[in-house]
Formats: sequence, structure tokens, C-alpha cells
Amino acid sequence: MTGGVLEVLATGPLCTVQDHGRPGLAHLGVPRAGPLDRPAADLANRLVGNRRGAALLEVVLGGLELRATVDTWVAVTGAPAPAAVGRRSAGLARAERLPAGAVLRLGAPATGVRSYVALAGGVDVAPVLGSRSTDTLAGVGPPVVATGQRLPLGSPSGPPAPVEAPVAPTGPPTGLLRVHPGPRLQRLGPHALAEMCATAYVVGAEADRVGLRLDGPPLTRADAGELPSEGMVLGSVQVPPSGRPVVFLADHPPTGGYPVVAVVDPRDLWQCGQLRPGEPVRFTRAR
Repeated sequence: MTGGVLEVLATGPLCTVQDHGRPGLAHLGVPRAGPLDRPAADLANRLVGNRRGAALLEVVLGGLELRATVDTWVAVTGAPAPAAVGRRSAGLARAERLPAGAVLRLGAPATGVRSYVALAGGVDVAPVLGSRSTDTLAGVGPPVVATGQRLPLGSPSGPPAPVEAPVAPTGPPTGLLRVHPGPRLQRLGPHALAEMCATAYVVGAEADRVGLRLDGPPLTRADAGELPSEGMVLGSVQVPPSGRPVVFLADHPPTGGYPVVAVVDPRDLWQCGQLRPGEPVRFTRAR
């Protein structure tokens, strides 16, 4: 038994299906994917009665329009995009009834980048390697959501959350990222981490699901020799020849050949998915 179908009427700049991704397959060359703002995604699923990690929609800068063929519950979290069901305004971070035939519309959020839309039963596209997540780098998983697409819904597994939840489980992004020392600090000299933490950066225009690319004064490499490619983890802060750090995010490649000076603390990774180009970023050593 299925939970009906979602008709995609518009997608905005980018809309993908995401669940908790494909962790544990990096040794096979498969990235993890999954939501960039996991706390927001988990909250959206909880609000509509889904299990943690059920497939939902990650929406960049609003513009999404959906119509369901059955009555269902929907919740929007993450970047505070104004939402409407038909002609009625819908609240952020609470379960809303989406009647059959009604259209859910998301506007552009005033802050943040990525909103999450969970529906009761989850988005029931076919899993690939155990996950329904779209990997924008490797092309693994379902394709990017397109206008005119029909997305199946799963059967609801439980009622909407009976208690109110905070609008943002983590608060607005501050741009202050806690980091741990990386394995290749010697490639940039003994004071590289302190230098990076003392430097003011801004998010670059090319930031995406693969990495948070930063603009600012370049770090100086003490050792300009090449490194063999080695395994990379989520949150790795690589320093390419430009000297400007890149934070590896959910769609990052499993290996890389540039030195890793630091690793962003998992508690702050959600911010990397919500910071806009031009917004400030500072690093601080995790305690």
C-alpha cells in the first residue's frame, strides 16, 4: 500500500531527495550524501510522524510547488521559507494538513539557504545502494527533482508529533565553526591552525553540496610538494594551491590530494549548509 503521489509543479533553483545517506561505503568510492542541515531534516521528519532518516526534500532558496494526490501531513524546517497551502499560510516547523489536490508553495527564505519538506510516509523513490539520497557529485541515487515529476509517497508510519518543537533546533547560523586539528598540519607549518582561526573568511560564490568554498587571505603552505590521494571525512578542511580553505560537505569525494589542516566539529556542520555566499565565517579550535 502506498501513500499517494506528489506532483512537482515547480522546483526553484535546486531540489533533491535526501535521507541519511550512504555512510560506510567510502572504501568503495561512494560518497555519503544526505541532508546538509541534518538537525532540520530530522525535525521535519519527526513533526510528520516519520522515522529519523526518512526521505524528504531539500530545497535551495525556495520556489518549490507540490500537489499531493491524497490527504497528507507536511512540515517545513530549516531556512525559514514562507509557505502556503492553497491560499492559506502555513507555519514553519509544525505539522500542517495538505489536502488532496491542494498546492504547497515555498517562497524564498529571508535567511539561510536550505529548507526541508517532509511528508508523512516519506518520499518513496527507489533506493540506490541502500539510500534514497541524491548525490550531486557522483550522480548516485535519484536524479535532481524536476518540474513535472511524480514522486511516490510511502505509507505513514505514525501520527504527527504531539508536542510543539522549536522553529530552529540549532538557531540561526553564526558562521563560527569549531574545528579539530587535521592530519596534515605540518604541510602548512606549525602555526597553520592558529593562522586559519585568526583569519576572517566569507562564503564563496561556488559553495554547494560538495564543499563550502571560502574567500579570504590565503594560507601559506610550508611544504609545496604533492600528496598522494587519501581518504577524506565529512567536515575535512582542505587547503588547495590557492590557499583558501574548502570544507568538505555531504557530496564530497571519498579521497583528495590536498592537505587537510582541520576537521569541522560535527555539531557545526549544519551551518555549512545554511550560510550564504558573502556571509562571514570564522574558525575556532574546538574544546
